[in-house]
Amino acid sequence: MKILVTPTSLQPGKNEKILKPLREFADELVFNPLGRPLEEEELIKALEGCDGYIAGLDSITARVLEASPQLKAISRYGAGYDRVDIEAAKNKQVIVTNTPGVNAEAVGELTFALLLSIARNIPHLNHKLKGGEWVRSNGIELKGKTLGIIGLGAIGKVVARCGQGFCMKVMAYDPFINEEYCACNQIKVSTFEEVIEQADVISLHMPLTAVTRHLLNKEVFDKMKDEAIIINASRGGLINEDDAYEALKSGKLKGLGLDAFEVEPPGDSKLFEFPTVIATPHTGAHTREAIENMAKAAIQNLIDVLTGKENPNIVSR
Repeated sequence: MKILVTPTSLQPGKNEKILKPLREFADELVFNPLGRPLEEEELIKALEGCDGYIAGLDSITARVLEASPQLKAISRYGAGYDRVDIEAAKNKQVIVTNTPGVNAEAVGELTFALLLSIARNIPHLNHKLKGGEWVRSNGIELKGKTLGIIGLGAIGKVVARCGQGFCMKVMAYDPFINEEYCACNQIKVSTFEEVIEQADVISLHMPLTAVTRHLLNKEVFDKMKDEAIIINASRGGLINEDDAYEALKSGKLKGLGLDAFEVEPPGDSKLFEFPTVIATPHTGAHTREAIENMAKAAIQNLIDVLTGKENPNIVSR
């Protein structure tokens, strides 16, 4: 049994305790030595002869699947599976799993860290002070502000809890919202339009699909409160970055916290012109705890599928 492992946070010598069950199961493990998601040709080559695949942020296209006839299972290291061509996987009878919820605390906490960084200008002030300048700036308080959450899954719930800890009013939109949960946790059930128009801070926690791509665009930005803050620790394609640039330039948006981009790495993005754009390199799930939890779940998912066991995290078969 040959397994490919591509998440950059899972490397031999660094995660041996976590990898032990996989080493005991597989005859051969192949790792990603590049420190970034594999491109199509690289992935095709790496998957040669592989029965299973623990997938990081690589794009798994129909061409990749067509070139991998021995592949039986893809175990996504994370909750999102928008980078997998699900229809092609079905056609090739490749089973796909994910690890929902296990990184919720990590991503939720980073979401709030990005918000606090914008609200109090922390990166800018840190940079100035270390450069020998004693510069102050006026930030904003979060108490009493309205936090609008788009996507109230496991991560959205962590963000809601954090917001309430800062005495923010929390409202949420989700097409599959649990109204009973919201009632018990003082979260106002809202429409998408209500969140967009009423929230001071909007936090995105939706999967990237054909429907949600560019969910936030010029038309939506125009409806927002002046000087709204947007945080996206989900998927980069949820925001039209060109439209976000114009909204920042005009002052319509106060700030943007990004842990995900339309193109990753984003290179010299024009969004970086603005000091109130705080960006991190898709690192929301990169805590010691989340890495261990995701790895354990992804490994178990893969072993279950390859040994014919039932698994609750199958998203496509």
